[in-house]
Amino acid sequence: MTYPTYFEALDHKQMLADYPVGEEFVSRYTSMSRDELFAAQDAQFRRLMVKGWQVPFYQRLWGAQGIEPGDIKGLDDITKLPVYDKSDLMASIAEYPPYGDFHGMGDASTRDPVVFHTTSGTTGKPQVLMFGPKGREVGNLLVGRMYRWMGLHSDDVVHSVYGHGMINGGHYIREAVTKFTNSIFLSAGTGIETRSVNQVQLMADFGVTCVVGFVDYIRKLAGTAEELGLFDRIDIKMIIGHLGTEDRQATEDAWHGAKAYDWYGVGDTGSIAGEGPDRNGMYVWEDAQYLELLGVDDGAPVAHGETGDMVVTCLYKDDIAPCIRFNTHDITHELDGRGEIAFKRIAGFRGRSDNMVKLRGINVFPHAIGAIIENRSDLTGEYVCHLTRDASQRDAMRVTLESKGGTDAATLAETLKQGLGVEVEIALCEPGGTAAVTEIDKRQKPLRLIDERGV
Repeated sequence: MTYPTYFEALDHKQMLADYPVGEEFVSRYTSMSRDELFAAQDAQFRRLMVKGWQVPFYQRLWGAQGIEPGDIKGLDDITKLPVYDKSDLMASIAEYPPYGDFHGMGDASTRDPVVFHTTSGTTGKPQVLMFGPKGREVGNLLVGRMYRWMGLHSDDVVHSVYGHGMINGGHYIREAVTKFTNSIFLSAGTGIETRSVNQVQLMADFGVTCVVGFVDYIRKLAGTAEELGLFDRIDIKMIIGHLGTEDRQATEDAWHGAKAYDWYGVGDTGSIAGEGPDRNGMYVWEDAQYLELLGVDDGAPVAHGETGDMVVTCLYKDDIAPCIRFNTHDITHELDGRGEIAFKRIAGFRGRSDNMVKLRGINVFPHAIGAIIENRSDLTGEYVCHLTRDASQRDAMRVTLESKGGTDAATLAETLKQGLGVEVEIALCEPGGTAAVTEIDKRQKPLRLIDERGV
């Protein structure tokens, strides 16, 4: 049987020419105009649509709207295409098990190699993730390029707390760092994979200078390092994670002054945006990603500066599982002005529209609580929300927060009421008391909302 190897299926030199790394990346996009950038995006989008029309999932999705090949002339027509989300992908898997019909990978005897993983299942059943060589390697490149622009160097030692197993995260980040940064990489994983006490010992033994992963667990590790008295042997200069509404300053203070950098992406799309060295908003990787912000309720483009769902088209992913107008249901808004390069900037992750709770007519995003309590020295920053419904069909939210002691529950309740715009119940517990519910030691993304309404 004749078929290409992984390395024969992708022209790596062409990839680096199309998606530059290091100084060439900064040089190209510092001088590029928005018109030039759009032209490059449009050319990729046209190629992507050719692949899209070969995939049964898109044939059904677009055909149901009366769209035919040729109706979409270029990127200016993208809003004519319907969006889809994880529920559509899960329906595809259910109807065409086990992989669904959205990948377009073709017959096993002739297809390109496929990288197979799943999501972590934070918002439900884990979802299939599939990548061809181009989709995988450009996705890796975007992360490695971002890390380097943030300031990661070849003499750095990177400690990763992203999970492994079937989950994509840990494998994907390892590939990004080892292939595109030249830094030494430690695949520590979650607290279940490598106990926290062992993780901080590894940091001390191998001179770790950068920690990457979800900041909830990264901050927990700082506490472990303090308890073991290891900070005289640990000197972290960078933390690269997903800050969301979490407090940057508290994360940096926990690691004795390390600089924290934020970035955003999801399993289906890879890295979408990240901070640069200026840490002034997240730059959307527009040479590879096309990002739209659409209204949560009406799906129409939002005005500049207004909050909307992030809908992503991976311009580069034209081999396996093309991603064309995928609604992440994560919300953000675009920032004003131009930063260091031509790419537009967003504020970053501000919550999930499908995790939004409507309490007495007020939209509440559980993740917003992290920002409200960020400067309170009496709290650990850990919390979990329980949503309930009584016999009269009235919804209520109870927020359980970890207190170090001395917390006035009534004052805290008023603080949350002012920040969220609606009254919620308050419960206090000891440090570590929410861990069993949030599963912070087990999951890449801790659970923050437990819906007990039975709906």
